[in-house]
Formats: sequence, structure tokens, C-alpha cells
Amino acid sequence: MGEQPIFTTRAHVFQIDPSTKKNWVPASKQAVTVSYFYDVTRNSYRIISVDGAKVIINSTITPNMTFTKTSQKFGQWADSRANTVFGLGFSSEQQLTKFAEKFQEVKEAARLARDKSQEKTETSSNHSQESGCESPSSTQASSVNGTDDEKASHVGPADTHLKSENDKLKIALTQR
Repeated sequence: MGEQPIFTTRAHVFQIDPSTKKNWVPASKQAVTVSYFYDVTRNSYRIISVDGAKVIINSTITPNMTFTKTSQKFGQWADSRANTVFGLGFSSEQQLTKFAEKFQEVKEAARLARDKSQEKTETSSNHSQESGCESPSSTQASSVNGTDDEKASHVGPADTHLKSENDKLKIALTQR
């Protein structure tokens, strides 16, 4: 089934200056669409934003991430995989609050998914040790990466705008 958009808003996107680690550098010239996506095959969540053909946020949410409201209309989170801090400027405090609440939900869901996959890994590793089967790590590697078909997102007809954003993202990712 691929990735499904689960929440979308608009915000100005910033990244922390890699050299100073203090100043914000605008990643978008204007407010852009910022979406939470859920990947059914990987049971994972990402925050994605595309400005034209350029991917400006592609951040997988992990249970140890924290979204911090730093002012009435601005919030941020650190993504250690991307080695950066993302900042979002919203047009209203209400939009920031909704985004922060969704971050908490997704973070909790990511924690539950991680806990479940650890249970499965422990269970399957016990079975493989008994039967001498292939190790769970080698079988998981292929399913974690997925095929291009699995990565393709199929969005319902009601969300044509989100589908268009997702299509832009796929194009931008393939041009990297």
C-alpha cells in the first residue's frame, strides 16, 4: 500500500546553520506544505516537505525525538539521521499546537511500532536458533528497504492535493 499522508499543514521551513549550530537558515522562500506520512509496509512515520522539486524535509520520526515549541508560532526538532535541526514557523499558534500534538501522537506510535518489532525479532530469533533458519536480520533488511513499487504511494481520490505533493516528492527524490 505504501505511504499515506495522515496530516498536512503549511509552514515556513528552516534548518539550523551547520557551521554555527545557532542561526536558522530558511529552507523555503515561502510557506510550504509539510506533511506527516505513515508507511504501512515499514510501520514508520515521516515528516516530508517539498518546495518545487527540492526535498527540504525528509525526517523519519523516532521514539526519542522531541518537538519543542520555542515561541508562539515556532517549533523545532532535531533529526540525528539527517544531522540537522528543523524549525517550522506557523501563521498561527493554533497551527503550531496541532502540529506539536500530531508529533506527539506519531512519536508514540513509532515507539509502539519499535516495541512490537523488537518482540517479533526476539520471537523469530528464538525460532531461528532452534531450527537453524536464516537469521532475522538478513530477512528484515530486504523488507526495511522495500522495492520501488512498495515505496510508491497510493492516495485516495479525495486527497488529490496530497497525491500531487507526494508525486513531487517522488520526482525530487529520484533526481537526487
